[in-house]
Amino acid sequence: MSAHPNRRTVLAVGTAATAAYLLPTGTATAADRIAPTSGLRPTKIPLSQNGWQIQNQANHVSTVWTRSVSGTGLRVDVRIGLPELLLLHIARRFHYEVQELRAGDVQGWSRIGRTPLTSPASNLSSGTALRLVPGARSRGSYFPQQVRTIRDIVSGCAGAVRWGGDDDPVDESLYYLTAGPDSGELMRVAPKFQEWSERLGAATR
Repeated sequence: MSAHPNRRTVLAVGTAATAAYLLPTGTATAADRIAPTSGLRPTKIPLSQNGWQIQNQANHVSTVWTRSVSGTGLRVDVRIGLPELLLLHIARRFHYEVQELRAGDVQGWSRIGRTPLTSPASNLSSGTALRLVPGARSRGSYFPQQVRTIRDIVSGCAGAVRWGGDDDPVDESLYYLTAGPDSGELMRVAPKFQEWSERLGAATR
C-alpha cells in the first residue's frame, strides 16, 4: 500500500449534524451488555462492546443512517450524532493522509451475526465503528510512516476513538468509539467536534 506524504494534514472535521443529536440520552454501560426497554412486556436490547445499543437495520427505525465521507465520494452507514462526527473525521483524514479510500474501502454498520458482544468488532453493529480498508486487518498492513499518521489521527480524538491495531488480537482495519454514550471522555470531546462540525456546515452552504 502506498502512502501520500504530501497531502494536506489539517482538515476541517465533522458533518452538519445538529446539536440535538450530539449526545444520545440513556444510561447504558458496557458492563451491562443488555439494556432494558420500557413497556408492559420489557425486552432486552443487547449492547456492543463499547456500551451502545445494537441496531438491527439502517435508515429505518434506527439511529444508524447513511452518511457521506466528505472528499471521497463514498458513503457509509454510521450512528448519527457524536459517533458520526468522530468516525467520519477519522475516515476523511485517513483518505488524505494515509491512503486514498476507494469503493469498498469504507464499511460501517453491519449486523451482529455471530460476533461476540465482547469483541471490538461488535461495535460495528451499533454503528459506532468503521472498517477502513477491510483487507488490512493483520499486523504489518501499513508502513511505519502510515502507522504513525494513523496514531496521530486517532490521538486527535482525545481518547474517544481506538484503533484496532493496538488491540490483541490485532485488527488494523478497525476504528471504534471507546465508551458508551454517557462516558466522561465523550462529554469532554463533544464541544470540540460540534464546533468543528458547525464550521464545516457553514463553509459548505
